[in-house]
Amino acid sequence: MPVGPIFNRACGALAALALSSALACAQTFPDRPVKLMLAFGAGGTVDALARILADKAGERWNQSVIVDNKPGGAGNIGAAAAAHSAPDGYTLHLGAQSLATNVTIVPAANFDPVKDLEPVIFIGFAQDVLMVPKDSPFKTVADVVAAAKARPGELNYASTGIGSSGHLATILLSQLTGFKAEHVPYTSLGSATTDLMSGRLSFWMATLGGHLGNIKGGGVRALAVSGAERAKEIPDVPTFKELGIALVEPSTWFGVFVPKGTPPDVIAKLNRDFNAILSEPAMQERLSSLGFSLVGGEPRALADHLTKDIAKWAKVASSPDFAAK
Repeated sequence: MPVGPIFNRACGALAALALSSALACAQTFPDRPVKLMLAFGAGGTVDALARILADKAGERWNQSVIVDNKPGGAGNIGAAAAAHSAPDGYTLHLGAQSLATNVTIVPAANFDPVKDLEPVIFIGFAQDVLMVPKDSPFKTVADVVAAAKARPGELNYASTGIGSSGHLATILLSQLTGFKAEHVPYTSLGSATTDLMSGRLSFWMATLGGHLGNIKGGGVRALAVSGAERAKEIPDVPTFKELGIALVEPSTWFGVFVPKGTPPDVIAKLNRDFNAILSEPAMQERLSSLGFSLVGGEPRALADHLTKDIAKWAKVASSPDFAAK
């Protein structure tokens, strides 16, 4: 018999065996603990979200899901560590908008989020909020803008670092409204919060979830939130959209990724399971109370958003306002 038919049948058998093995892997996955890696330290919005997701996934899989914080390098260290892990589904990365912003602002020599990570699911957005000290004379966003225009560079604002979501969102706001203010980057969320509450800072654009307590407690005053709708926890605070400012889409987003090369069936199972978790009414209520707006859906939604966000923030970062820091 000619060699060709034998070879073809052997290849077909091997392909079938490989497919069968992949399906079996997906059906039994996970059969050991899973690591959910973060590029940020403990505490804060992303860490809180990670621990909520890890708990729910652990219950669903009857396995431990361990949150592994790897801060540093403006988010590049943790993201690169996740991307370079074994592509077997047992290392997940809860990525944020820093994956997009760092491509332009802090490019990593050994890591590319598009080439080295595979999207699993778009978890959602976290609304941004513009805050001022409780005793501030500014009662509205218009007050802040007017004062910053009248005294260019005299007002100051906080962020958690150059190129952070709050920094870029504030630059975008300044571009949309035509004001200039002094950027004060912080390495400590607590220090920035203390300085805002004491009046040493003029204003701060930050992720809502981490500041709801201070807003509700009266330590700071919220002037506006991003997003298409008002935040349920502070319904009296208008959106930027209502005020005629095109700062609609929140700058802070989160999604689950895996290393490139992870089997498609494993990615499909992860996507199904996380969609199921996000669809639970109790989960939706809990995350909504922390300022999150959930997305879910197919992996393509996350891939498309990452690509769009890279282009968006590259444009903002190329502005003279960003160059001036």
